[in-house]
Amino acid sequence: MKMRIRLIATLALLIFSCSSSKDEEILVDTAILFGSPQRVTLQGYDGQIMEPFLSRDGSILFFNNLNNPLVDTNLHWSTRVNNTLFEYQGELQGVATESLEGVPSMDQNNTLYYVYTGDYFQTLQSIYSGTYSQGSMSNIAVVENLSLNEPGWLNFDVEVSNDGQSLYFVDGLYDENGGPRQANFSIARKIGNEFQRDPNSAMLLANINTDDLEYAAAISKDELQLCFTRIIGAISVNSEAHIYIATRTDTSMPFSKPQEIKEITGFVEGPTFSSDDHGIYYHKKENEDFVLYYIEKLS
Repeated sequence: MKMRIRLIATLALLIFSCSSSKDEEILVDTAILFGSPQRVTLQGYDGQIMEPFLSRDGSILFFNNLNNPLVDTNLHWSTRVNNTLFEYQGELQGVATESLEGVPSMDQNNTLYYVYTGDYFQTLQSIYSGTYSQGSMSNIAVVENLSLNEPGWLNFDVEVSNDGQSLYFVDGLYDENGGPRQANFSIARKIGNEFQRDPNSAMLLANINTDDLEYAAAISKDELQLCFTRIIGAISVNSEAHIYIATRTDTSMPFSKPQEIKEITGFVEGPTFSSDDHGIYYHKKENEDFVLYYIEKLS
């Protein structure tokens, strides 16, 4: 889920082979309105597009191909022509393995974060980072202090803030059938050269985390808007994924009660903000393909 449902079988093999009160809720004062979704074209690429992330300057769109245990899932990149047209450049070099690499996110200093499941069984770690430059990755290392260090729990869907000082990620608990039983967000802050879990995470996310499955965070540059995916109820073949947005007026405050973006329909996941935070990219399942869409705010 932003380790999508199609990744669950892979996670199951790796793992199992070894709310806030009404009084606390902050409501959205004014509904955010959006225009009509627009299909995005990646010129020179005809594969599956999942987990998009647009660099903060808007010049590079990162993504991974299909999350499926039968497919080699790797990181890809493309360059912007306009809001709905990108030119495909290829796979990221220096990072691909036979295991899954996905869910890219990058700060303003070109430190790229992603999920890698190849060593989970040995380390219980799944979030890594490296230095991005001109289509290649270097200095790859695990991001310490995020794992709960308990088999069955797995971190996924990492999103880094523009300044590189905060990580928004998921603590996911998987059952013996490979399905997620829990998925909620946590926040980590950079202290020195390492990230540590923020003790205020639960308070800041009190209106976001529920008994349903929340994942695929996208944070605006100023960290005052949070966009994410939610699946309501247990995972099934009929599950519906929806995209929500929440706001706040200060980074020390909790996010508001989220608003579902009704203009985004179908099975949709993986939002990422445009460079001006006025638009949102996301992937959508159409027939058996995952494709990219873009939508802009009207207010």
